[in-house]
Amino acid sequence: MVTRFTHATIFVLDFDIALDFYVNKLGFSVAMDVAAPSGFRWLTVSAPKQPDLQLVLMKVETADWSPLSETAVRCLQEILTTSKLGAGVFQCDDCCKTFEELSAKGVKFSMEPKKEFYGWAAAFEDPFGNTFTLNEAQAS
Repeated sequence: MVTRFTHATIFVLDFDIALDFYVNKLGFSVAMDVAAPSGFRWLTVSAPKQPDLQLVLMKVETADWSPLSETAVRCLQEILTTSKLGAGVFQCDDCCKTFEELSAKGVKFSMEPKKEFYGWAAAFEDPFGNTFTLNEAQAS
């Protein structure tokens, strides 16, 4: 029986840039950063109020240990560099305040905070083209 969802993958093109963005700009914590003898790097981060869900920052690359084929790597690299890949929704307590804080840190927003039927929302992207909605849930 499946009991929990613990990890989600975000494809990145550079570990150092990803680490800087998710930790220093978004305020996530490094959950794991381990290098295997094969060269594989397992890098995960977690949001401050949700340490039990880890985002796997998975570098898109061809390597012996990688489950990605060369074709998949080329396709993912092209998608990340030429398109916007909807990656998910991050929740915050105050969308307008968080927008201001993240903007001041250089986070690129494609949509400023806006009142929607489900609450306040804004949209931003990471350095690789992954796009996220920033959502302040409407009080019930």
